[in-house]
Amino acid sequence: MIRSMTGYGKGFLSTESREYQVEIKSVNHRYLDINIKMPKTLSYLEEDIKKQVSQKIKRGKIDIFITFENNSQEGRNIKINKELAKVYINQLKELANEEEILSNIEVIDIAKFPDILTIKIDENDEKIKNEILQATNNAIDKILEMKNAEGEKIAQDLLRRIEKIENKILEISEKSTGLIEEYVVKLEKRIKEILKSEEIDKSRLAQEVVIYADKCSIEEEITRLNSHIYQFKNLLSDNQNETIGKKLDFIIQEMNRETNTIGSKANNLEITNGVIDIKTELEDIREQVQNIE
Repeated sequence: MIRSMTGYGKGFLSTESREYQVEIKSVNHRYLDINIKMPKTLSYLEEDIKKQVSQKIKRGKIDIFITFENNSQEGRNIKINKELAKVYINQLKELANEEEILSNIEVIDIAKFPDILTIKIDENDEKIKNEILQATNNAIDKILEMKNAEGEKIAQDLLRRIEKIENKILEISEKSTGLIEEYVVKLEKRIKEILKSEEIDKSRLAQEVVIYADKCSIEEEITRLNSHIYQFKNLLSDNQNETIGKKLDFIIQEMNRETNTIGSKANNLEITNGVIDIKTELEDIREQVQNIE
């Protein structure tokens, strides 16, 4: 199954007095790179979330944005920084004495100062952990739906292009079969013109033909290209394989190498033009493959 590396998914979960929203964005990347932005109160769940995402997404740069509203008492602990509060109180009293003003310090006033009160989520609260992972899973399902839909379109385009290459290879193969015969005719004519005689050393002619045939033969390259095309099509139709981007990229590199070899051996304008057409399609395929997970 072809799956695009780009996609977007959003998951919601509302339960009791808690609300979760998880957004996942994915773009092209050589490896799997997961980045999470989430409230500090949930930071202890980062590794659990990464593990859940990596089980279903294998490649791409993944950005995850999580928002969390907890209006319940579930898992909430209020911590008072008493030592810092005492420092505030002492400093305020000193200021009051120095300025000869009343030091009517109320507890509620101290609580308003930075870092005096902190609300922490109990890291052992399995309920909140399960809920955030459920919201994450909802977002994963959404992004996979988009990635699969985009992947299907890519697969159709790749199949169309690879079939064009297959047809062009067939044309080149058919054209190459007549090159040796053409060369024999041209060589005989040239020798006759040079020697100005109808008598030709047949053994010498045969030797030259063998040398030429060895230099210009593209049979092996054609065979390997057809083999690569067969593998490429099999991967496109493999519904069990969800991470084929790297494999397809390797096959395209090998096809490009074989095509270059054909181009270097070509002694025919039509074959050269065919090679150019194949390389153009391979470049377009390569760009598409870069977007496959």
